[in-house]
Order: sequence, then structure tokens, then C-alpha cells
Amino acid sequence: MKGLLLILILFISSSGQSQQLRFSIATDLGLQRSFKKGQQYWAVGHTVHLHFNYNKRNGVYGWISYYSNGKFTNALQATAKSPSTNPQQMNYSNNAIMRFKHISLGWRHYLKGEIAVENKLNIYGYAGWGLMLGRVENKDSPLIDTTIYILPVARGKANFKRLTIDIGLGWEWPIGYDVYFYNEARVWLPTTDYPSKYLFVNRKAPLVASLDIGLRILFN
Repeated sequence: MKGLLLILILFISSSGQSQQLRFSIATDLGLQRSFKKGQQYWAVGHTVHLHFNYNKRNGVYGWISYYSNGKFTNALQATAKSPSTNPQQMNYSNNAIMRFKHISLGWRHYLKGEIAVENKLNIYGYAGWGLMLGRVENKDSPLIDTTIYILPVARGKANFKRLTIDIGLGWEWPIGYDVYFYNEARVWLPTTDYPSKYLFVNRKAPLVASLDIGLRILFN
């Protein structure tokens, strides 16, 4: 992420040499959905953005977001370590809690309108790279004796991370005094797996999207 941040700074510096650089600060609340089978849940979150526009319709962004706990349950099967154990398999439920922080840097483009309209609807999209910082906690029910049985997913708490491609589409409306109300839909696409023994589903996961509403303040 340090390399991406350096590229962002150099891009802003070179773009600002020929045109006036304008920036905005935005904040929003969002409803997040995890879609991956075996990790499906709802959560709420908050995001803070910085937008740097090097012309009326194009710019770069950076944001950091964090989300509440999402809860889901997996029906799993523990396997006996010894062939003499009876029963050889035990069915149980793994009750998981997952939450994220997310950092993203990328490009923002106005499909309709521009950075500083006064009485028109803006429509924009963006694409970027992100770093998803996750935490998961697992509890088995009924409690399985791990000295006798092997669990397919580890009990306890752990952190994990994913690199992501971040895409989104939004609209905004000026409400006066360089303040804009906006609504966005975002998707994070994982590009790395980094298998974790605390995640029952690792491949192309977590896969999450969110719907967000907030305010953007434009500065000259």
C-alpha cells in the first residue's frame, strides 16, 4: 500500500502543475452484504473519503472504512483423530463473527456532470485497489474436544487480510454551500486468497458489497 500511496501523491503532483487542484472531504454510512456462500451476513459501516480532482470530471480518491460485526453459522463435521474413537465423526455448528476495515486508493470519473455543479445531478464511477483487514472469531456448538477430534475450521480469534479490486457507481445532488448529498453502490473483489485456518471459506472470499449514503464537502 505504501507504493500505491506514493503513486497517488506523484499523480496528484504532476496533474496539479497544469490545472488548479480541487479537493473534497466526504463521509457516509453504509449497509454491507457478504455474498459468499458460507459467509453470508449483513453489517453496517462508516467511510471517510478524500477526493482530489485535477480537472472537472476526473480525480483520484482515498478512503478508509470500518464495519460492525457480521454473524453467520456453518454446519460442519469434526473427524476423530484415532480410528478407535466412537463416533468417528461429530456434527456441530460453527458460529462465526467477522468484521472488516478497508483502505482503498484509485480513480474517480464523472459520467455525467462535474466536480462543482450547482443545480444538476452528478453520476460517477470509480475503480481502485484496496487492502481489506479482517478479523474472525469462531465458536463451536456443541463444544468439541479438540484432543480427540479435528475441526475443519480453527476455534478462536484471528486476523486476516486480502488485496482487492474496488469498483463503484454513485450519484450526487448539490444541496448548497458546496455540500453534496450522495448515494453509492460498492463492490470489493478479492484478488488474493491467503488461506487461513480460521476461515472455512477462503477461495475468492470474502466477497462483499455495500450501499452507502453521505455528504461531500467541496473546498476551493
